[in-house]
Formats: sequence, C-alpha cells, structure tokens
Amino acid sequence: MMEKWHLLWDSQVLKARTFDLEAIFEQTRRTAIERSQLVLEGRQKDDHMEQQGESSQSAKSSVPAPRNKATAATARKESGGSSSDSGSDSDSDSELIGPPLPPQHTSQGGDDELGSLTHASGTTAHSDDDDEDDEGEAQDDDDDNPVKKIPDSHEITLQHGTKIVSALALDPSGARLVTGGLDYDVRFWDFAGMDQALQAFRSIQPCECHQITSLQYSITGDVILVVSGNAQAKVLDRDGFNVMECVKGDQYIVDMAKTKGHTAMLNSGCWHPKMKEEFMTCSNDGTVRTWDLTSEKKHKSVFKPRSFQGKKVVPTSCTYSRDGKLIAAGCQDGTIQIWDRNLSVHTKFHCRQAHVPGSDTSCLSFSYDGRTLASRGGDDTLKMWDIRNFKKPVNVATGLCNYYTMTDCCFSPDDRLLLTGTSVKKDGGNGKLVFFDRVSFQKVYEIEVTNASVVRCLWHPKLNQIMVGTSNGLAKVYYDPVKSHRGAKLCVVKSQRKERQAETLTQDYIITPHALPMFREARQRSTRKQLEKDRLDPRKSHKPEPPVSGPGRGGRVAAHGGTLSSFIVKNIALDKTDDSNPRQAILRHAKEASDNPYWVAPAYTQTQPVPMFAEESESDEEAEKEPEWKKRKI
Repeated sequence: MMEKWHLLWDSQVLKARTFDLEAIFEQTRRTAIERSQLVLEGRQKDDHMEQQGESSQSAKSSVPAPRNKATAATARKESGGSSSDSGSDSDSDSELIGPPLPPQHTSQGGDDELGSLTHASGTTAHSDDDDEDDEGEAQDDDDDNPVKKIPDSHEITLQHGTKIVSALALDPSGARLVTGGLDYDVRFWDFAGMDQALQAFRSIQPCECHQITSLQYSITGDVILVVSGNAQAKVLDRDGFNVMECVKGDQYIVDMAKTKGHTAMLNSGCWHPKMKEEFMTCSNDGTVRTWDLTSEKKHKSVFKPRSFQGKKVVPTSCTYSRDGKLIAAGCQDGTIQIWDRNLSVHTKFHCRQAHVPGSDTSCLSFSYDGRTLASRGGDDTLKMWDIRNFKKPVNVATGLCNYYTMTDCCFSPDDRLLLTGTSVKKDGGNGKLVFFDRVSFQKVYEIEVTNASVVRCLWHPKLNQIMVGTSNGLAKVYYDPVKSHRGAKLCVVKSQRKERQAETLTQDYIITPHALPMFREARQRSTRKQLEKDRLDPRKSHKPEPPVSGPGRGGRVAAHGGTLSSFIVKNIALDKTDDSNPRQAILRHAKEASDNPYWVAPAYTQTQPVPMFAEESESDEEAEKEPEWKKRKI
C-alpha cells in the first residue's frame, strides 16, 4: 500500500511541475482565506454558546465538541509554531495539487476529527464550486470572443539584420526559430538557450549570394528546407549543415517535364504535412516540382500550370492541403490552380480570376479543417475560398497594401481568425498585423508592429505565440504569460550573462617596435626647417644633375674633350667623310689579288673562267673628268 502511495505521490508531483505558478498561488490564497473564515466562525459560535450558558451538558459535549476540535485543529494549524506552519503549508499543498491521504492515516484519526475534516472540506468544496462556476462563465466568455485569445500583451524583438526578413520558420516543438533575409543570411535562434540579450547562436549563408525567399521545418523538425533566388533548393539539418541539394535542370530543353530539376530561380517551397521525406518547390520556369529527400538526382513529379490559352504561367506560391492530398499554386496571371497530388496532368480545381492578372499571389494557406483556402494577392486583397465551391470567393477584404511577393497570411490555431500583414512606404506610417473573423470577415483586431512593412507572420499552435518578420530587419515575437507556453517565455526570464573576467584580461595588444618612445623619431617643431633640409637633399628635392666641367667623372664624359681619347672620338673616329672614287678604291687591289690569291680564288681555280676586264676608253676618261654637277644633271 505504501508503494502505491509513493507512486501516486510521485505522479502527482510530476503533474504539479507543469502547473501554472500564478494559478497555484491564487488557489492557495483562496484556501487560506476560507480557512480563516472557518476559524472565525467557530470562535464566534463558541463565544455565543458560552454567553447563552446552555444547561444541557450532553448538548455541550455532543454538538460543540466536534466544532471545538475542528476549531482547535484549525487554530493549531494557523497559529502554531514553525513546525505547524510547515505542516499547514504541506496540508494546503496536498489539498491543492497532491494526492489524497492514505486510508490508514484517515482511520487513525478519531470520528470527531473525521467529522470536522469532512465539514471543512465540504465547505471548501462548496466555495470551490462557486469559484469554478465563475471561472467557467469567464471561460465561456473568452471562448465566445476569439479576440481575447490573441497573445499580444508582451513582445520581444530579435535583430536579424538591416534588410527585409523574407523567411520565417519555427520547428513543430517550438524550441527553435529560423529567420532568413535578403542579406543572404540564415540565423538560428534557440529560445531555451537565449538570455535577455536575444542573440542568435548561429548565422550562415547557405546559398552564398542568393536571397532567401522561404524557410520551413519538416514535420519531424530535424531538417529545414531553404528556398533561395537560385534554381536549386537546399535541405539543412537543425544545426545548419548541408543534407541535400536539388539538381539543376537543362535550360535548353523546351519541355520542362523532361528535365531533372528547375532551370530558373525559385519562388516558394514547403514540406508535405504527412510525409517527412517529401517537399515541393515552384519556380520561374513555370513548373511546380515535388522532391524526395532520399533521391536528389531527379524530381519526383512535375505540375505545369497553364493559362486559359494553354500557355505557360509562372507560379509564385505553392502549398499542400492539411491532409497532403492536394497541391495548390498561385500564378502570375491571377489564377489559383489545385491538383490532386497523384494526378499531375489536369487540375482538380481552377479559378481563373482569383486575383488581378499580373499581380503576384504572395501566399496560399489552408485552414486546419481543410475546407477553406486563404489567398493573399498582390492586388492588396485577402480572399477566402471554399474548395467545394471554387468559382468565386466566400469573403474578400480590400485595402491591404502589399508591396512584397512573400507577404504571409495564416489561420489561428482554433480556425476562427485569419491574419495577415500590411505594407507601408518609407516614413509612411506603421505596418500592421490585421486579424479578420473567419465567419463575418470583419476586421476585429490589429497590432501596430513597427514603422516598416509586415512581411512574414506565423501563429504557432503549440506555443500560442505569433512571430512577425518586418522589412527593416526585425523579427518580433508576441506572447502572453498566461495564454502562451514556453517559447519566448523561456528567454525573457534569464538575466544577461556577464562578461567573463578572463576574457577581458586576455585581450592582446599589438605594439609595433617603432611605436615605442625609445624608437620614435623626434618630431620637428617647425616645418620650415624641415623643408629647408629637404631642399638641400638632392634625392628629396629631385635636383637635376649639373653639366660636367673638366674631365669626365662618375662614368660621364665631359662636354669638351680634355683627354686624347675624347679628342680622337670627337675629331677623327666620328669623321666619316670620304671624297675618293669607290671604283678606283676597289680596283687598286685587283692586281695584287690576281698575283697572290688567298681567299676565294684558290677554291674556284678549276671551275671559274679567267676574268677579262674591258679596257678603259677615251669616252670613259672624259666622263670621269666632267664636273659633278653635270653628272647629276645627266
């Protein structure tokens, strides 16, 4: 029996650890007030009976005795020593959150004590019933009004960067938040590991210089789908390490169904809600492709949206239905097309005028019951559709500015509200998070987030917290201490870590040798003296070299020849004027060459004929005697 009692007590203690502390303190306060009232009533009744002085001793011994015992027992518990106080605290705690007393402990007490405990517990139970009725009525009022369930009493701000937070994802358990932006960064935030400094524990650039457009955790929360501005989606693990990269298709093939992957930049992507290894992406190449995590060499299936004329259109957003049987895509021509996941040829539902043609449908979101689809258009509208009657929208909200192709819309966890963000121009006001009633589609609530556009929004059903991404690089988390659970509540209670003293003492200072005073050159007090010194220095002043006077020096030759060698070079060796007849200069060596041949003639004596020169006539002699100017004239 004692073992069962300990097991029961341990289970109750474990359950008690999950209770809300504020509710426990409130219940303890009410119990203390009720017991004090009981003690006061017992004392008043005893005084009244003593004043009356009833003569019946039996009545005094039978009726007041239990009350006196109950009064004394309660008085001992309330006004006793420290040990009795601790006992009363333990009794109150056991009455609130602990298991009931064992039978043997109850039987050991007398019948009078049992009667007094039964009377006190009956009174307490009656008052608790009244309180529960009041709380139940208040709870019914809260259930009737979905606005009171919006957790917006508190907020924290996470600084992602300076550019737009274009992607936002929270794992199914609500422990980690991932943000991505147009600055190519993906930041990881751990609520349990953060303190009041609210710093991300990791920042990576998984797609290098491509902007992040979409992030989402799988249903198991162990991998993250990263969709960026390139044609290849990536899958990362919880710590940001690469798990898979989709293959890129051949852009020269006309039929996109024949390629292995996307050939243009991606627009959106999401995981299958039931199958943990399947995900989907849509691209500017006009296709929606499903992928399997185990095979990265090729896509799983291809869906090709078509316009009314049968032409290719670009899907800007895509999503699965809650059961994973339908695939929906919003296209640039204003259409919303829905396929059966297993039949990729023809659409199952097709609305051709869902939004204004040419505007990008930024988001599609199915309700939790799976019958309603919400679409956020680039034509500043928010529409709600019933997929059973997909010809025209059920409700339309207009005047919601949308400047971004990734503006979100989502349903509340109870499916009674629909929320989206609004865009504003620079210094044009505050971006708002707007809530609409699903039935009446009236704007029931709005939150002014910041002086920038609200791009991404996410209402986590387990945490009951709202995450918002803005165009000025902020990621805000809205929560309520009573209605929300874990998440941001874990990090706001932790004080900021102090800087370790060892880190401050071990900062190294780099000192260059010439920065020390003993090596430092003396500073000139006047710049004029320094300029005069620089003027005298031929290197600093760039003074031209003076001409050499006298004999040459330093490898330079003097301008005038002062030595014999310079005189010969100038007057003899460089003088190449010659007035002699070149024919005569050559023929004067002819007789010696014929008499004493040495170079060429001996080699050709057997083969060459004897040279015979013509005799010089008188006409040639007269021509040689004529003046030079006559020869030139001829």
